[in-house]
Amino acid sequence: MTPAPLAARLSAPSGPLFFPVTAYGQGGALDLDTYRTHVRRGVEAGAAAVFACCGTGEFHALLPEEFQAAVRAAVEAAEGRVPVVAGAGYGTALAVRYARLAEEAGADGLLAMPPYLVQAGQEGLLRHYREVAAATALPVIVYQRDNAVFTPHTVVGLARTDGIIGLKDGLGDLDLMQRIVSAVRTEVPGDFLYFNGLPTAEQTQLAYHALGITLYSSAVFCFAPEIALAYYNAVNAGDTATVGRLLDGFYRPFVELRAQGRGYAVSLVKAGVRLRGLDVGEVRPPLHEPPEEHVKQLAQLIERGHALLEEGR
Repeated sequence: MTPAPLAARLSAPSGPLFFPVTAYGQGGALDLDTYRTHVRRGVEAGAAAVFACCGTGEFHALLPEEFQAAVRAAVEAAEGRVPVVAGAGYGTALAVRYARLAEEAGADGLLAMPPYLVQAGQEGLLRHYREVAAATALPVIVYQRDNAVFTPHTVVGLARTDGIIGLKDGLGDLDLMQRIVSAVRTEVPGDFLYFNGLPTAEQTQLAYHALGITLYSSAVFCFAPEIALAYYNAVNAGDTATVGRLLDGFYRPFVELRAQGRGYAVSLVKAGVRLRGLDVGEVRPPLHEPPEEHVKQLAQLIERGHALLEEGR
């Protein structure tokens, strides 16, 4: 049976979206066996989709051939059980190249990240993403953050573009998001998808949920899928007691710990995966590893999170 298109598979998610870290082995080389294990465990734990080689997966640090090998490994590990979406970024020519590499590797879709370095106007941004979308048959989700922030009018243009199926928001401007959702709903009726893509999205998901945005990425799912899934289920069930308990006892302290170091949205998550028994290696430069004290605090937080789950039973 042919799987449903990506938009249909994501429209009714069964769990958080999984952004695996990329595993490195001896000497910092890509470790595809460990990476497959990491992806497989995430799928088996209840992820609704795998977003391979994106921000948490150190897209910026991967050579093109490493990127394609890792995407292919993620597709193999997922075994069609959930869709695999691959990152694509840099300038337009390179983003197109990565998009085609992802298509050749068997990905189900693309997460188009901001163009590298430049501050482009709305017209140029729209042209950039349209060229990426036209380069392959893969559906594209556009990532809003940093130097790629869109007006509602531009997002209407994206929604009208063949192949672009959604917008992931990593900016956190809820007023802007409400205007974007309203504009697209008014001018391009249909099933355009929206994602909360802020770091530790659980911390803001109640606000996004109120806008009708139920899809979100979960970095915590990488190293504590039990906690991430419990939170996901509580939000969707309206279980405010569990939501409040996890926000106060786990997610807020985790966000405060993450804020103590630059790049911790990746390196602290990778440390968490190692704490749970899977040696995925260290981050590549220019990111750096958190000090032992912060890793110890993370271990205590993970233990506290599991204790909170027990309290709710």
